[in-house]
Amino acid sequence: MPILTTYSTPVLEEWVDYNGHLRDAFYLLIFSYATDGLMDHLGLDSQNREASGHSLFTLEVHMNYLHEVKLGARVEVRTQIIGHDKKRLHLYHSLHLIGEEQTLAGNEQMLLHVDLAGPHSAPFSEHSLALLRAIETRQGDLPTPAYVGRVIGLPGTARA
Repeated sequence: MPILTTYSTPVLEEWVDYNGHLRDAFYLLIFSYATDGLMDHLGLDSQNREASGHSLFTLEVHMNYLHEVKLGARVEVRTQIIGHDKKRLHLYHSLHLIGEEQTLAGNEQMLLHVDLAGPHSAPFSEHSLALLRAIETRQGDLPTPAYVGRVIGLPGTARA
């Protein structure tokens, strides 16, 4: 199956605001845990990070809040690899009620593979690259998500 579920959780009481809606910051927390889940799929789990001294750092994040998420909802994050090179990984997380298709929020990320001793950028291991390629192959028929590559701005206010 091309869908890669990287995290699931109930929406906890301490994560919601006075309206009973998931607070902005906790969307990112959920997506951050999903990135950790993806790292496990790529052989970059805690044991590997300790042994190799390598990890992923987040360079850029774009978030789209599409529908309300309320207290007690059971949600899951589905992750799609958009692209990668020898040091960077471009991915897209989408938030859903468990088992439902409607996307509640979208999160596009650019990550950098890092040697923590520097810290400085470092190429992925061959093992991680092979796992990345395997996920990309399984997801090869998925369309590019609608919210990938968006730019924030008001019409007519572009700056040079």
